[in-house]
Amino acid sequence: MHSVEEVTGYYVEATDDNIGHIEDFVIDESSWAVRYLVIDTKNWWPGKMVLISPDWLRGIAWTDGKVHVGVTRDKVKDSPEFDPSTTIDRKYEESIHAHYGYTPYWVGWA
Repeated sequence: MHSVEEVTGYYVEATDDNIGHIEDFVIDESSWAVRYLVIDTKNWWPGKMVLISPDWLRGIAWTDGKVHVGVTRDKVKDSPEFDPSTTIDRKYEESIHAHYGYTPYWVGWA
């Protein structure tokens, strides 16, 4: 088991190259589930933060300090920007999942 503190700062590798690093996490207040990783792309694409779901991870290289995600650099570049000062509502979440082409985590809940 690893802490979010340990993983903060890990580089994030898209399917075709590096896209930035993990800056923070978005935690669901009711279930304590990690809903999103906040990715800072300033190492590659200046001044943008984006959200990536942990469900989209393809693997973590603990010894290399890298997280591999199943999205391309272009998908990240064109993704909805994340502003940490705004509330994440369902509409914003729907836009993220639709953009990346992944089924939302809440689909299929009873």
